[in-house]
Amino acid sequence: MKLLLQRLALLCLILFGVLTITFYLSRCLPSSPVELMLGSKPSAEQITEAKQALGLDKPIFVQYLVFLKNAVQGDFGKSLITKQSVSEDIFLRATATFELVTLSLLLAVSLGIPLGIQSAIKREHFFDHSTRLISVSAVALPVFFLGLMLQIIFSGKLGLLPLQGRIEAIILLDHPFKTVTGIYLIDTVLSANLPALKSAILHLILPALTLSLASIATIIRITRSLMIEVLANDYITSMNAYGVSQKKIYFLYALKATLIPLLTVIGLTYGFMLGGSIIVEYIFDWPGVGGYIVQALLNNDFNAVMGATFFIAFSYLIVNLIIDLSYQFLDPRYNKR
Repeated sequence: MKLLLQRLALLCLILFGVLTITFYLSRCLPSSPVELMLGSKPSAEQITEAKQALGLDKPIFVQYLVFLKNAVQGDFGKSLITKQSVSEDIFLRATATFELVTLSLLLAVSLGIPLGIQSAIKREHFFDHSTRLISVSAVALPVFFLGLMLQIIFSGKLGLLPLQGRIEAIILLDHPFKTVTGIYLIDTVLSANLPALKSAILHLILPALTLSLASIATIIRITRSLMIEVLANDYITSMNAYGVSQKKIYFLYALKATLIPLLTVIGLTYGFMLGGSIIVEYIFDWPGVGGYIVQALLNNDFNAVMGATFFIAFSYLIVNLIIDLSYQFLDPRYNKR
């Protein structure tokens, strides 16, 4: 309980910092939301009225206090683009982002850890060298470039996968399904709607691959390093001498010893993917929070930017809190620290 309270206090402190920095950065931008609200060549009277309506006529510190008070209540005001509550906009888009990021993370973990283990087992062999070369190349590849190349190859040239979007519009018309969770992969399964499920899966492949490739490479490299370090321990040598099967040594004892650092990496990877989803969602026209942030930035929609930034920071911190608390179940020594 003490650990939980400490982590919650730290979470609140970080969120306070995020809100503060985001607020003041938004106020440092050269353009004003009044320009977007009124259009070109507004009168002085219109500008004054708009500033009063948005609360921009008050001192900056007063604006900040009002913003903090509303943010604690989950109120980030109205979006200047959609004319709706920012909180409602984010709520409608959050499940799309969660679906994309979660699938990308599962893809990164399911490929990265086994490949990293194999690379450590076959150290300095062809498989190890080729895996390391591909990993370094994948990390160095810009996300936007990778996304565009995948679109050109698999959608433009080969026509195998859809270019953009989350699901085909014609599928929604011909095979509608009930939205229960907002996660299409789950909702289509619950509705037993195979055409919609197929369309949802096909639309996820390219953005998930784009978002996860760098993370796959990172997890491979870290898993390899951790496994090499563990396999050099005396107790592993003793197991080999006693004839314990190689599979048990690698996938039970050695992998178990790397779980805590790997969990830390997975938590950081989730945060990296949340940030990377901004670019990926924009490239693939994915209707999530990332694309919402891009549109808000392009249109100087301060309320939307601050609300979406808070959502991403909060999601990242919650995931890391869960991972941090899971350490005590994986390693009893953690409770004694």
